[in-house]
Amino acid sequence: MGEPQMEDLSTSNPVIELEGDEFWPLSGKPFFDVVLTKTSIKPMCQLVVPGKFSATLPSCSIPTVLTFRGKNWEMTYHGSSNYKRLDNWKAFAIDNNLKVGDACVFEQLECSSTRLVFRVQILRGDIPSEFLDKLDGDNVDAPIVLE
Repeated sequence: MGEPQMEDLSTSNPVIELEGDEFWPLSGKPFFDVVLTKTSIKPMCQLVVPGKFSATLPSCSIPTVLTFRGKNWEMTYHGSSNYKRLDNWKAFAIDNNLKVGDACVFEQLECSSTRLVFRVQILRGDIPSEFLDKLDGDNVDAPIVLE
């Protein structure tokens, strides 16, 4: 019998499965994260890109692709308005059963004047029932506050 073989995990990028969603280490490319609020899901289904990150993106409307678990969703990034946002992301939200309190990490894979591509990680974050009565989170002026 020979010595047991040990795999060197320090050079690989393992995928960790948690409740069916995929998680992996970020690659060092630019990213932003968002905790979803009511306006991210219903009725508007708009996702506002944080100001600090949107400053690095084009100041125009361009086609955008979100990729998650081997699938792609096409939408539009609007960089010319006061609130930089992703429109038409309703299909992504529905297909992935996103809920208020979930978080998404958007890792930028491509950024040009003609197209944006983000790889998305979804972190399920069911809000504990004791906080639901305190939850507003309808817009940036009424954030979710946990005391």
